[in-house]
Amino acid sequence: MATIIICPNCHNQLQGTPSSAIYRCQFCKAKISVEKCETVPKGPLSFLLTTKLYGSGSLCSTSDQKPKPMMCSTSGHQPKKAVLCGVSYQMKKHKLKGTINDVNRMKSLLVDKFCYPENAIRVLTEEQSDPNLTPTKKNIQKALSWLVEDCESGDSLVFYFSGHGLRQPDFSQGEIDGYDETICPSDFMTAGMIFDNDINTTVVKPLKKGVKLHAIVDACHSGTILDLEHVYNRKGKRWVNNKPPSGASRSTNDGQAISLSACADDQMAADTSAFTGNEMTGALTFLLVQTIAENPNITYGGLLDKMHEKIVHANKHGCLNAPFLNKLFRRKLLQECQLSSSNEFDVDEEAFKL
Repeated sequence: MATIIICPNCHNQLQGTPSSAIYRCQFCKAKISVEKCETVPKGPLSFLLTTKLYGSGSLCSTSDQKPKPMMCSTSGHQPKKAVLCGVSYQMKKHKLKGTINDVNRMKSLLVDKFCYPENAIRVLTEEQSDPNLTPTKKNIQKALSWLVEDCESGDSLVFYFSGHGLRQPDFSQGEIDGYDETICPSDFMTAGMIFDNDINTTVVKPLKKGVKLHAIVDACHSGTILDLEHVYNRKGKRWVNNKPPSGASRSTNDGQAISLSACADDQMAADTSAFTGNEMTGALTFLLVQTIAENPNITYGGLLDKMHEKIVHANKHGCLNAPFLNKLFRRKLLQECQLSSSNEFDVDEEAFKL
């Protein structure tokens, strides 16, 4: 019987035997002690040993320290900056359980893999003690402005959001499908949602030549959440025009913006324990981190294909959907990860790099 273990250090999947208690991760070289694990069926001859990857009560521990990221700047200017937002909607009926886990995974990916200094990463969650770092509409908007201020050629910026996303009718001919996409801050019921038009104005239009922004949005209806002018069709292997019918400009100031979204504008995204067994996580976030760990030099096209394969596999086994959604959508694929960009590029040649 095969056993798959999720490394709590790099989140990669390892293969071992049920009788083993000590493992060495072949990717990050961490020594893993399996003290207690639950099992969930993965197939007729395999089981998945799952662990808590973050926080107290971790079921697996690493004795080797993580490599320290090298310093990316010695001047006052920081060429790598990130804003990570995880909205749980605590004490509300639409509460999400996996967004804090998502933020932790993304932060580890940025620090360990892509050399982002921790002091250049602004994290907004409802667990923050500082009221200025909770994911309210005002705080998210301030953080986005901070992200792009004083940007210079060579800068790499990341905006990450895990939470709810919605759609609203568009009456200004700014959307091909007739709908604006939105993200929902923690106080959206009173302060309102943040619209794609506003995100575009805040973080896309100011991008100067040589500056690259990645937005990774793990939310429903997030396909064109940055209103970028080109959307990649994975099946047709071509870029599709997404310029607004009104003729309004959605372009950068000669920089580049790339968005990776959990699903198309008319699709729903999953907050699920399907991939970990006992820990809720956004499907896009988990698969992104896992796929990069397995394929460090993967291209954008390869990343889309790999994540699609894993979502199809999980969907076939009924892992991603709640019973109500299964019934409503008749077990159809609920999410197809989307790639959009301010300008076209060869997705099969350019390596994914944040």
